[in-house]
Amino acid sequence: MQNIILFDTVETHQEFLPITFTRPVSDIRIGIFTIREKWESRFPGVYSYDTEDYLSVKYPMISAPNSFYIAGNVCPDDNLIAAISSLSENESLFYGDELIAFYGSLEAFRGKDFGVKHLLDDEPFMIHRLYDIFLKNGEALETDFRHIVAGRKSEPLSASNRIVGDPYFADGTSKIFIEPGAVVECSILNVTKGPVYIGKDAEIMEGVCIRAPFAACEHVVVNMGAKIYGATTLGPYCKVGGELNNVVMLAYSNKGHDGFLGNSVIGEWCNLGAGTNASNLKNDYSEIKLWNYPTGRFLRTGLQFCGLMMGDHSKAGINSMFNTATVVGVGTNIHGSGFPRNFVASFSDGGAAGFSEVQLPKFYSIAERMMARRGKTLTDVDKDILESIYTQTESLR
Repeated sequence: MQNIILFDTVETHQEFLPITFTRPVSDIRIGIFTIREKWESRFPGVYSYDTEDYLSVKYPMISAPNSFYIAGNVCPDDNLIAAISSLSENESLFYGDELIAFYGSLEAFRGKDFGVKHLLDDEPFMIHRLYDIFLKNGEALETDFRHIVAGRKSEPLSASNRIVGDPYFADGTSKIFIEPGAVVECSILNVTKGPVYIGKDAEIMEGVCIRAPFAACEHVVVNMGAKIYGATTLGPYCKVGGELNNVVMLAYSNKGHDGFLGNSVIGEWCNLGAGTNASNLKNDYSEIKLWNYPTGRFLRTGLQFCGLMMGDHSKAGINSMFNTATVVGVGTNIHGSGFPRNFVASFSDGGAAGFSEVQLPKFYSIAERMMARRGKTLTDVDKDILESIYTQTESLR
């Protein structure tokens, strides 16, 4: 079995903070799958990671005399897989100056001895910035959808639902796929602009309005009357309500009540209280600046729409308000009236009136209670990672 290592560069890993504080880049969900899951489903092998040292216990590397090293921010397609498969020992694949893949020893990879370099003519599907996760989600979602449904038959869609638009692509593929155990009743599915994927044991309650492209992964719950615009992905076990527009929620996070969230990326184990709203457009329609961890300042994005970027284990109390393009770190607790600042450091507690530091024992207690509700445990390895993040971000609090 071929050995495949999905690697992060320091620069790439930092560009996706705060989402990558707690995971390698290849564990980001975009479309329906995480990037790692995309590769596993299309390029068989034994997979592992080359990522930041403090993450390596949870995300280890499996070594072999020769391995395929593939950039963790690159998604597979047939042409790219063919090009990588054709690599011989000490050969590499580049797009411009960016290393896409290398086949050879760990020593050669570490030493940047990439041997014979082959150049790709066409740019592969890649993400480079935090906001690429929602910007490119629609394209990734349709690619994943077509891969998932190929040669399979959907569970029937209940007659209580209403479909708007042609339910088939031009090639005859259905735009709606329902996995076993999923429940969809009395909802409106508009598939004019793409597909709708409903994962195993997910539930779409009555009165929900969905505009594709849309994916609800396994065990997702969409509450009654929710209004969801594409391109939106709800990762496993997420629970949502209210209004969402072009949102990616990685897994195990909740926005169960009314309130607006748009052009946003939400990590795992987050909770947005009832009535929480996040602006995604400035009142003067000007270009958005977003906090950038590598530079430690706000950078121009070229975007007009950008909402909330929230790291794992962060919470917002009822009626919380977020300004356009707010970045919230890991383990934060936002509450109180008014808008907090546009960058909230990890392990901060407070709101517009100011912040105090969240002490780790208190944070662990909260995280353990939340995870227990889903049958999950905060392990000692998780705690070590979170302690490292706590130390790394101390100067920002």
